[in-house]
Amino acid sequence: MLVLLPPSEGKAASGSGAPLEPGSLSLPGLAAARAAVLEELVELCSADEEKAREVLGLSEGLRGEVAKNAGLRTAGARPAGEVYTGVLYDALGLATLGAAARERARVSLLVFSGLWGAVRVDDRIPSYRCSMGVKLPGLGALGAYWRTPMAAVLPEAAGDGLVLDLRSAAYATAWRPKGGVAARTATVRVLHAPTRKVVSHFNKATKGRIVRSLLEAGAAPGSPAELVEALRDLGYVVETPSAGKLDVLVDEIH
Repeated sequence: MLVLLPPSEGKAASGSGAPLEPGSLSLPGLAAARAAVLEELVELCSADEEKAREVLGLSEGLRGEVAKNAGLRTAGARPAGEVYTGVLYDALGLATLGAAARERARVSLLVFSGLWGAVRVDDRIPSYRCSMGVKLPGLGALGAYWRTPMAAVLPEAAGDGLVLDLRSAAYATAWRPKGGVAARTATVRVLHAPTRKVVSHFNKATKGRIVRSLLEAGAAPGSPAELVEALRDLGYVVETPSAGKLDVLVDEIH
């Protein structure tokens, strides 16, 4: 099973670890594309703070993120699973998983990123600010930029098992499963059962809990149908409005 996750907008500080080693990142087929984005982002943020803030869509209060990006090459790096924070990652709670579940997380979770394309949770990266919705002056819209390198790398990473796609819309633009991989891909909506409406905060937290439940249980569904069975066995209420699309219904918003 391969689980596709969005990153978090907010990120933990880089810390005092050794700086990024680009060659150590997973999915080496993305290395050239990563290098190009990193180079342009660092150059942009080093040269013109105001332009960088405009390109990155940062408010005045987030001006410090520009300087952070300018120093990416020398900033301390830490595992991506520690860098990404926020509602989904709080609910997932990687740091509190048992050893077996942590190993499953290491091999099955893939976090999409405007800067890195996609990384595994044990890949060491610095804290940064660059969403998939950014349009860099030289490379253009990052969602479109990543499609070609992702198409060359992700099918192999997906293997022949289930792909559980929990990405938000902006990150889904970077890679859309096709062919046999698409047939084995499941997407999940989390709905407030009484209203059948998506609530953003609630949606993210529940997705984090779903991933944690699957990791802790050692579940290994090979198809969307098997995923439905696995989630129901774990106590989730699941409906299937169409092939590969799952609705998880929850009564309480928390």
